[in-house]
Amino acid sequence: MYDKQSFTIEQHIKQLQQRGLAITNEQLAIHYLSHVSYYRLAGYWWPMQSDKEKHIFKPNSKFEDVVALYNFDRELRILLFDVIEKIEISLRTKLIYHLSHEFDPWWFQNTNIFENSGALIETLASIKEEVDRSKDIFIKEHKQKYKDDLRFPPAWKTLELTSFGSLSKLYGNLKNTINAKDTIAKELGAVNHTYLPSWLQSIAQIRNYCAHHSRLWNKNLPGAPKLLSKPPYKWVNDVPTDNQKLYIHLCIMKYLINIIAPENSFSVKLIDLLAKYPSVDPNALGMKPDWTNEPLWK
Repeated sequence: MYDKQSFTIEQHIKQLQQRGLAITNEQLAIHYLSHVSYYRLAGYWWPMQSDKEKHIFKPNSKFEDVVALYNFDRELRILLFDVIEKIEISLRTKLIYHLSHEFDPWWFQNTNIFENSGALIETLASIKEEVDRSKDIFIKEHKQKYKDDLRFPPAWKTLELTSFGSLSKLYGNLKNTINAKDTIAKELGAVNHTYLPSWLQSIAQIRNYCAHHSRLWNKNLPGAPKLLSKPPYKWVNDVPTDNQKLYIHLCIMKYLINIIAPENSFSVKLIDLLAKYPSVDPNALGMKPDWTNEPLWK
């Protein structure tokens, strides 16, 4: 039976010190623990512990380094959220344009063009919630003007409200015989429908981590994106083998953003962020020692 009682901030600080975490500035510790929960910060000092059961810290473990990791991770999420927004808007635009022309404005309700009708029903349920919650004027006006039309608003209205997760599911669930599926993949540098679904799935997951302020820094990410053997645009020469680390996902985002926004400053901002926090080990993200010299990142 769980019988632990809640600690005061002062008790937490004393316990951390007893376990070997150096806290030279107690006011700093009090400040952070009063604004950031103990267990959120614990995710950043966990790797500093030599004994995970007794929670004993390695020599020279410092609270200031915990704070640096926390702030680095927060700024990394902000940076990635900005990149993912551009990818999301591009995907949404291409889905609306290509599928509406190949079929009609209600293609996303057409079970004949999807592989898994059950998965489509689940996605449409999520989309319906998003549409029903919407306070946007263009949705309100559509419902008033076409109140006898029981269908969703057309794709160019409905999909503007649809989450990246639902967009990626719609794309991935399209039958491979649908022309637009290959067209969209080709326009985003993924050659054909084989690779892009796994890319979008991984980016959607990372977007959720960013939206919910979850730790990204040393997280092992679920899923393994399929990689092109010969990408048509600049890629990395030293392809990482550990697809659970963040680096390969960063590479995919960089690859896509180079096509969507060629003048992007993703490389510069990522390099500057790592320079701002020198105590952060890039290896925890799966970064290669010479990653900045890769064609993709230049």
